[in-house]
Amino acid sequence: MRGRPARRPRPILAPVTSRFEVLRRRLTAPLAIDVAIALVCLLATVAVPVKAVDSAGPGLFLFAGVASVPLVWRRRWPVAVAAAVGAGSVGLVVTGAQGFIPLPYGQLVATYTVAALSPPLWRLLVMAVTGGVTVAVLVADLGVRPSIVAPAVLPFVVAYAMGTGARARRDRIAMLEERSGRLIEEREAAAVRERERIAREIHDIVAHSVSLMVVQAEAGAVLADDRPRARAAFDAISETGREAVAQLDRALGVLRGDGPAARRPVPGLGDLPDLVEQTRSAGLTARLDVRGSPLAVSPELATAVYRVVQEALTNAIRHAQASMVCVELEWGSSALRVEVVDNGRGASAGATASGGRGLVGMGERVRAFGGSLDAGVPRDTGGTGFRVTATLPVPSTGDGHG
Repeated sequence: MRGRPARRPRPILAPVTSRFEVLRRRLTAPLAIDVAIALVCLLATVAVPVKAVDSAGPGLFLFAGVASVPLVWRRRWPVAVAAAVGAGSVGLVVTGAQGFIPLPYGQLVATYTVAALSPPLWRLLVMAVTGGVTVAVLVADLGVRPSIVAPAVLPFVVAYAMGTGARARRDRIAMLEERSGRLIEEREAAAVRERERIAREIHDIVAHSVSLMVVQAEAGAVLADDRPRARAAFDAISETGREAVAQLDRALGVLRGDGPAARRPVPGLGDLPDLVEQTRSAGLTARLDVRGSPLAVSPELATAVYRVVQEALTNAIRHAQASMVCVELEWGSSALRVEVVDNGRGASAGATASGGRGLVGMGERVRAFGGSLDAGVPRDTGGTGFRVTATLPVPSTGDGHG
């Protein structure tokens, strides 16, 4: 009986870390930041000498709230908030409390927000109104003197400049992101064009040549009507050629990026009987044996097994001069063993097969799934025949059958 997998211990500090992360995100949310800014401006505005409180009375707290609380919504309605905060600041001047406050904090934040978020026309309008109200207050209270106007206007100029800089940085980031997106799209388009060009070249050269081979084989079958074995060989050639063209079209569809509906399904374990039957059509005595209870495997693993068997049978037909080949699938509890044995020329055929590239490709396929491949001459045949054995681990749960 297979035991349950061991549960990974949960870190002790994981809940605490998760809560701190949630708290950090809430505290750094735009609304939370704006609430904090409004609260700080309110406290800084009402933190004035007792003399100012006595002279202004309850109006100090009322107008301080109007000049600070609307900042909570400054990102959503920057112009309206600037107007409300400006009205509160004028109220503080009327009550006489503004003279005890070092700076109009709420109005400075509202000016920064308008410069950072509002369209150009609204920015000019708000700054004109703010400047006009400031000068009017100075005229009404103290008279207009250069030594008074400059210190009063300078904080608003600095706040506006900071907002303009923030808007410029945001626009610059947006422009860079857009440019990066365009470059990515251009690279992807270039890659698609290159894949399409390669697909056209392969189709025009390889597919055309294989199609001509199929036509010639079919013509040869007609001419060899009185020779059954020759006709069978021609039929096998034409059938193999048509299958090659179909698989080539499917591969080119993948290269061109065609949709899944335009592609033929990839071969798997269920296609092995047809593959063995094609080997019989080529003139060999072929047999497929399956032992054990088949397990659920992924389509990728099933395709890898199919390709290993296909390559081994191709080597047996082309290079080994074999007359018999046997394919055996043995299912274990957690592994699949695939064996292909022929009675051909032995080591020389194995070394000649595709210049050794076929065995290298089989090994790469098998190792990609954590398996192993063994190829060579069987010990008990006296130097004849060739055997390819692949062992692939099969996970306890799979996502599909081959």
